[in-house]
Amino acid sequence: MRQCALLKRRAQPEKGDNMTIFLCGFMGCGKSTVGRQLAKNLGLKFTDMDAYIVQCERMSIPDIFSIKGEEYFRKRETSAISELGSLGGVIACGGGAMLKKENAELAASFGEVVFIDLPFEDCYERIKDDHNRPIVMNNTKASLCSLYEKRQVLYSAHSGIAADGKGTPAEIAGRIAEDLKLKRDGI
Repeated sequence: MRQCALLKRRAQPEKGDNMTIFLCGFMGCGKSTVGRQLAKNLGLKFTDMDAYIVQCERMSIPDIFSIKGEEYFRKRETSAISELGSLGGVIACGGGAMLKKENAELAASFGEVVFIDLPFEDCYERIKDDHNRPIVMNNTKASLCSLYEKRQVLYSAHSGIAADGKGTPAEIAGRIAEDLKLKRDGI
């Protein structure tokens, strides 16, 4: 795995990047959209982990899956957690990144892991026609629902904060910011 040129350009944390927040949750729960809003609210840098991996690997996620395999992609996610975690900011993880306890512990060593909890039907409506998601394209709605149910348990277990994913991105980002403040203040 090559180190990404983006990482080399961002070798030093940017002003305000003294906090690291990893957003996790099922595909389509709003990690990227909410993440951008949360980063703006907190004055932090935003990074979409999947976009970061695509840039580093110089190929799309479907191509990574078909050429290098899902196992390679999952290892690349672990590397990305370490690379991005050291830089700070808000990081929207791919749907599978926080399924491994090792990844969740690594992310938590850099900052906070926040689970965006949104019902399956809402997630499914957002992802059902997305051809850039190999897992979606290769599964039925029923099998995706089963995957969702298995993953929800892991997201909950591997995160320090669970945020309700219903509402506008601004509302969700506001709730997350408040939860982060409460946790930081020990409340």
